[in-house]
Amino acid sequence: MSAQPILVCGAGMMGHGIAQVFAAAGHPVTLYEPELARAEAGRARIAGNLERAVAKGRLSGEERDAQLARIRVRADLVRAARGAALVVEAVFEEEAVKRTLLADLDRLAPSDAVLASNTSSISITRLAAAVSPERRSRVVGMHFFSPVPVMPLVELVRGAETSDGTEAAVRAWAAAIGKQVIASRDRPGFIVNRILMPYLAEAMRAYEEGLGTAEDIDAGARLGLNHPMGPLELADFIGLDVCLHVMDVLHEGFGAPHMAPPPVLRQLVDAGRLGQKTGRGFHEYPRQGR
Repeated sequence: MSAQPILVCGAGMMGHGIAQVFAAAGHPVTLYEPELARAEAGRARIAGNLERAVAKGRLSGEERDAQLARIRVRADLVRAARGAALVVEAVFEEEAVKRTLLADLDRLAPSDAVLASNTSSISITRLAAAVSPERRSRVVGMHFFSPVPVMPLVELVRGAETSDGTEAAVRAWAAAIGKQVIASRDRPGFIVNRILMPYLAEAMRAYEEGLGTAEDIDAGARLGLNHPMGPLELADFIGLDVCLHVMDVLHEGFGAPHMAPPPVLRQLVDAGRLGQKTGRGFHEYPRQGR
């Protein structure tokens, strides 16, 4: 695939990683945040990732410099959207926030640009309703997994009006950045979170009931199930606020008791204990010996 201009909206944990993998594949990338300092912080995190890759011998200094040079930052969405072939929104997992951004992008991005959402649970059909009828065939779910430069999967989600051409374009972009695609229907949680969140919720209920300590529950999954990370530490890594939101979406969509967020999760989020990003969740961070 030839180099095409990519716009990534959101420079946080997901957004900066998405920008990094597109730049590594040779695409010029614009990283947008409404506050320039946040966009610059995202680019700085990419620079740190690349520097570590050089230190480990995985990347040359010339490759590092070339990749970083392909990434520019913007706080002006009008300028950021100009000329983009693909826009990936990776803003906070809240429908109203995403719909507002997509409506703005519909006005500002080229008419043939694909608008992809990195949402992990929100209906693509509902998000596409925020744009003009003419654009809806070019709205799609492109769900990456964290950390984006490491995780090999992209979950492709078609909305009710997503076209075959849009799906083909997303598959081509994913292949160009070395990702494998799985396709999901537009259902709550899609494929991965439909499977993952009930598993995390059950581990949280076990903890809530005093079945075992957080350390023992996680060790049980790591050593007994051969999982690379225990369920409670995985929830902390994802962000407990994100887990709560996705579980709420699943419970609302299916009404199944096993998909409801456990009270302990809501209590931790209410207390501001969101996991690794705040230093406390089910565990405290940094963790001794982990």
